Amino acid sequence: MHWADVTAQALSHKGSKHIISTGITPSGEFHIGHLREILSAEMIHRACLDAGMSSKYVFIVDSMDPLRRVYDFLSPEYEEYIGCPLAFIPAPGDDGSPGDGSVTYADYFLAPFLESLEQIGVRPEVVMNHETYEEGLFAEYIDSAITNREEIREIIQKISGRELPAEWFPYNPMGSNGSLDGVVVTGYEKPYVLWTDSSGNEGKSDIRKADGKMPWRIDWAARWAIHGITCEPAGKDHGAAGGSYDTGIPICKLLGGDPPDKIVYEWIQLKGMGPMSSSSGITIGPMEALSLVPPEILRYVIARSKINRHIEFDTGSALFQTADEYERLVSSPNRDEEGMSKRQLVAAETQRGAIRLSQVNPGKDPIDSVGGVSFRHLSMLAQIKSSDEDVWSSLNRSGHIQGDPSDSLRVRLTRMRSWIDGPHFPEDARLEIRSEIGNEVREHMGSDGLDFLSSLAELLSECEWTDEGIAESISEACDSSGVSRKDGFASIYWAFIGRGHGPKASSLLFELDRGEVLSLLGGSS
Repeated sequence: MHWADVTAQALSHKGSKHIISTGITPSGEFHIGHLREILSAEMIHRACLDAGMSSKYVFIVDSMDPLRRVYDFLSPEYEEYIGCPLAFIPAPGDDGSPGDGSVTYADYFLAPFLESLEQIGVRPEVVMNHETYEEGLFAEYIDSAITNREEIREIIQKISGRELPAEWFPYNPMGSNGSLDGVVVTGYEKPYVLWTDSSGNEGKSDIRKADGKMPWRIDWAARWAIHGITCEPAGKDHGAAGGSYDTGIPICKLLGGDPPDKIVYEWIQLKGMGPMSSSSGITIGPMEALSLVPPEILRYVIARSKINRHIEFDTGSALFQTADEYERLVSSPNRDEEGMSKRQLVAAETQRGAIRLSQVNPGKDPIDSVGGVSFRHLSMLAQIKSSDEDVWSSLNRSGHIQGDPSDSLRVRLTRMRSWIDGPHFPEDARLEIRSEIGNEVREHMGSDGLDFLSSLAELLSECEWTDEGIAESISEACDSSGVSRKDGFASIYWAFIGRGHGPKASSLLFELDRGEVLSLLGGSS
């Protein structure tokens, strides 16, 4: 059983109605590491629906979180906004300077991320946390946290091992300059928290408004109660022993809520570069990833891995293997399971679950996502055909499609060309058709390889120019010249693309003009 289905099954014991949640702080550009949490939650949500339960997926944006520093992409002018909630400061312009305020900092970074989520089939109910404060929904929990201040202090100190300062208070009011930093609480007269800010100004914050916010560990616990959240995956930083999940559970109960069960996910790492982090610069954005990879494949990368296993995201050669695996499972959804061991049966069921949860639109036939053309074949065509129309013509000629391509296939080709033209495409997968066989290649192949090519030329001059006909000619040429299939294919690759490996040889030759092929092979003698 897939891990999302296992989680849904566990949730069913707590009732038939669930609210699955995830959240994010819009402090800068997002990376696909964030998709691990978002897709994990979304897949659990889908699994709940598939199990016949009522489920709602809520995406909470931490728009009340403050700007913590002037990031590299911001101008020094943002220094004045440090400590101010992201929902209340202007978005940066092209030069990194604060804009006119027509777009907030939070919305500026959130909008493209939500667009990428839509492309990948994630359509949550978006909740802006500053609006929850503005609507007064936090008020009773702020009051309760203040009333139970010492009990919460004890929980945090005991579980986290942190020593909180004597002046610690479970609510951070905004000062006269709109910043949460440097503000000292001087009293509480419900519903007002009294304060003095770093400039010496005195004031009061209304807990029924967005005049301040609770510290993260308490804010998180309170919103579980506010929104009735029954499931929220968290990264291993929050889920570690003594982390905010461990303190959040008893705090939520103290505030009168029912906390979700603890679910922890591992991070996504860029292959060879460690965990993704916006601050470290080790990142690839969701929109960039989606410009390269079909959304179903990107979902599959998450779906196929257990939630507690780290993922190495490879935008290079491993992408071919991932696509191969996905396409194999899609094309053979009902494999003969007779004779399989119990372990193999479990694996097969898990794989079916991964494919089901990889679809952008729930319930859609997975075969539609392939569009009749494998990832590898499309990669080859995108490199040796100069125009999209040439690609469609070729696919019609080879029988992969009939008539016009589907919209999804058109998008797949666009993404493929983007991948090929960008820095992530593996150099050993690039194709450049040779016009002649150079001396270096001749030396590499030796006399046996050249004899094979000569035999192949004779057979190709008369065979039916189809993938099958060419494949048969290659086999006959191997037999007649006495070379192995492996060496025969290698000779073809050396002759046509200048290295010993490549795409399916018969498909490659089929895409070339017969005369062009024979001309090259004729020069092998």
